[in-house]
Amino acid sequence: MHPIELRSDNAAGVAPEIIAAVAAANVGSALAYGGDDHTAQLRELVREVFQHPEAEVFPVISGTAANSLALSAVCPPWGSILCHETAHILRSEGGATSMFGAGAVMRGLQGERFTLQPTSLHAAFASTNWGDPHHSQPSVVSLTCPTDMGTVYRVDEVAALATIAHERGLRMHLDGARLANALVALGCSPAALTASAGVDLFSLGAMKNGSLSTDAIVCFDPAVSAQLVYRVKRAGHVASKMRFQSAQLHAYLTDGLWLRLAARANQAMAALAAGLREMGVTFVVEPEANMLFANVEQHAAGSLAAAGLLFYEMSPGVIRLVTSFQTTDADVAEILRRAAPVLTAS
Repeated sequence: MHPIELRSDNAAGVAPEIIAAVAAANVGSALAYGGDDHTAQLRELVREVFQHPEAEVFPVISGTAANSLALSAVCPPWGSILCHETAHILRSEGGATSMFGAGAVMRGLQGERFTLQPTSLHAAFASTNWGDPHHSQPSVVSLTCPTDMGTVYRVDEVAALATIAHERGLRMHLDGARLANALVALGCSPAALTASAGVDLFSLGAMKNGSLSTDAIVCFDPAVSAQLVYRVKRAGHVASKMRFQSAQLHAYLTDGLWLRLAARANQAMAALAAGLREMGVTFVVEPEANMLFANVEQHAAGSLAAAGLLFYEMSPGVIRLVTSFQTTDADVAEILRRAAPVLTAS
């Protein structure tokens, strides 16, 4: 019985179009460290896709690098970053932001649907001793969209939070680890959820959605971009053969490839969730993109694993299932076929 991958979209392979782009870039020589034509073309494409004439893009090796380096450029060492208490930057990146931010404080806030709410920010501001050097000063608001629990911020929600942040002089950061999945779920343009909503900089999230070896920071603020030139280099993320990173991202964003890949993952999850719901399975929260947290008794989780389904058990009685661009309709049908005798009997 072959295993079926549901642990993470990070476990998926590389989109064929991106492999082809890397191969096409492997012709002749090119100036190192981003001085190549592929990187210049990527910059222009990012400005077109996100409808911002001053957008800059910084390829890096991982989403953790994209988040932590971006945040370090907008948060001073005495500052703090306000995020949801379940945010990936707080719980799953090994303190990278605090390290690159020279000690910047991470403040996890509560909020329904695992999202930050205006009330969350107002409460955080009210509890801050502004101007008091004994206390870290809020400097950035960071959203994860989709959240680490699979819920998606609406465009107006992002815009409302950005307005509150900007009124206090804070920057707005978006952890876009699954940004394409959120865009597909919302049916909005890339600019609508980012630049037009007041986001100052974000991580692109290519790695989970078909790229080979690169993610990126996208920044709309020239002053912050000027910092990132040095911060990315100092952190060792300016690749000497950047043309291969840029070629990946250029293919990723060209002709909507990234959105088509994400749409496949979202469609697979919608079908999987529907099938599980028919079996009486309940969810921690309704899935809105390509990630689902199901309430499954531990003995049933063991039986599902024995049936060749690969997933993470997040806590006693809760398993996480993630679909990717490689998850086919046949995969979903087979998952449900294997799960039915276990879940209908539990």
